[in-house]
Amino acid sequence: MAELTIRGTGVSEGIRSGKVLLYQPLRNQNLPGRAVISEEEVNHELERLQLAREKAYRELHALIERARIELGKDKAAILMAQQAFLNDPAFYPEMEKEIRQQKYTAEKAVTEVVERFAGLFEGMNDQYLRERSADVRDVGNRLVSCLQGKKGLQLAEIKEEVILVADDLAPSDTVQLNKKYILGFVTRVGGKTSHTAILSRSLGIPAIVGIGEAIKQIHDGDWLIIDGSTGACIVNPNPRLMKEYEEKRKIEEQALRQLEEFTFKPAATTDGFRVEMSANIGSPAEAKPALEQGAEGIGLYRTEFLFMNEAQMPSEEKQFEAYKQVVATMENRPVIIRTLDIGGDKELPYLSLPKEMNPFLGYRAIRLSLDQRELMVTQLRAILRASAYGKVKIMFPMIASLEEWRQAKAILAEVRDRLTKEGVDFDPSVEVGMMVEVPSTAILADQFAKEVDFFSIGTNDLVQYTLAVDRMNEKVGYLYDHLHPAVIHLVKKVIEASHREGKWTGMCGGMAGDPLAAPLLIGLGLDEWSMVAGSIKKVKQVISQVNHEECQKLLGEVLELSTTDDVRKRLEDFQKENNLTLSGNTGK
Repeated sequence: MAELTIRGTGVSEGIRSGKVLLYQPLRNQNLPGRAVISEEEVNHELERLQLAREKAYRELHALIERARIELGKDKAAILMAQQAFLNDPAFYPEMEKEIRQQKYTAEKAVTEVVERFAGLFEGMNDQYLRERSADVRDVGNRLVSCLQGKKGLQLAEIKEEVILVADDLAPSDTVQLNKKYILGFVTRVGGKTSHTAILSRSLGIPAIVGIGEAIKQIHDGDWLIIDGSTGACIVNPNPRLMKEYEEKRKIEEQALRQLEEFTFKPAATTDGFRVEMSANIGSPAEAKPALEQGAEGIGLYRTEFLFMNEAQMPSEEKQFEAYKQVVATMENRPVIIRTLDIGGDKELPYLSLPKEMNPFLGYRAIRLSLDQRELMVTQLRAILRASAYGKVKIMFPMIASLEEWRQAKAILAEVRDRLTKEGVDFDPSVEVGMMVEVPSTAILADQFAKEVDFFSIGTNDLVQYTLAVDRMNEKVGYLYDHLHPAVIHLVKKVIEASHREGKWTGMCGGMAGDPLAAPLLIGLGLDEWSMVAGSIKKVKQVISQVNHEECQKLLGEVLELSTTDDVRKRLEDFQKENNLTLSGNTGK
């Protein structure tokens, strides 16, 4: 067979080579010849559905226990969320309703409801949320398999070294992978924030997703090299390439061993400039793994996922328990809890949010919270109560004006007063800050800095709003880059404004986790860096190799540049000039 190179998206680093096994899990099963039943058959179909639900629940329970042992509680929680769907009053009962009202077979009822829910997720602008549609379909496929008594190839039963190639792998497939035999995997679809990608990184299995229709050119038994860092798949490589990639793999393994040395080292430059290294999380289960990756705190706790995993508004008590769990896990290390950042692009059925033409510019985040005051009061009460158990900081998202900031602070002051009168314990010295995501905030940073305790720059949205680029739109995605000179100048303005007032500035967007940008951020004087936990060691490694004064000189040079390409080239040249070791990707 002729050699062929295919490119996808690398989601889990590592170079592997091996024989291809085409995997075709049970997906989109053929439904019975008829989809409609008679009135007399309704009870029978309801009983079939209930038995399938019970079987699916047991299967997921077994997989959850396996994931808990092999991957930890946080990754097991991915499957627990699937299991929760089977008890969700907005999900499973809808299937029963389809059988009763539409006279559908159990299989038809499952597929109708699953596609309805999956469609809701797929219509969202947030990539992470769009990819939750795969979790919904995974539950649906399991239910239909249980209904039909079908059983495909079990991944846990594979006992030879292979590289899996599949249309897609569901989270429940991925947790079954034994890396002794599954050297890596490639899928036709998928993205970096899919649960399958997250699990592959946890398992340490190299993975490439999104190779598209090129998958048709890979066959059972082909020999395949995959590079999870670059997204390259080489089908039937020649001996020269085989040798080249074997050498690359040896270098990679040595670099990974060196990287482990930085896990619990402080993030400091060669001349002693020290910064705080934190992690972004979306659930309590992610706090402990963040510590294990070397996080010194939580720089962003995204509370919206707590709301999105519920069929109704989470109570004050439920929120309090979730926040308290994170605070207790971090053992008096700082935990920055962001208030609800939800909006037209992230649907909550129980809020009945309006459909919007431009949801990222619409009724979302602080705008929604200020409008739905009771929602905000309940959340602030829960956060303040959790502050009695550790070092909590509160952060408001998407502040665009001083009026919004002052309104939010006023509500917080009222909540504090009420808790004091009720005799409820909380930390009265909780720091209160805000996200800098909107250009108006960065431009007025001098005024905001007089009133906030801290800033946290959310570069993902700041880039989007500053450059007028929808980061989910592939047609204009090339314009989205946190190294754009305008973005750098805004970041500089915010950091300088906070320092003039004796305050500090953090960053919780993607730029903070980009090793290539690290010397620039050191030069800018960024105080606190927050990122996905897996990037912490890589960024620490870069920081440990640079000199603060040299980084300040680099900043001066970069500020004179006028294009993104020029900035990127200067940073790459700086990397070469200083022989910096950068592990992982340094792209946009």
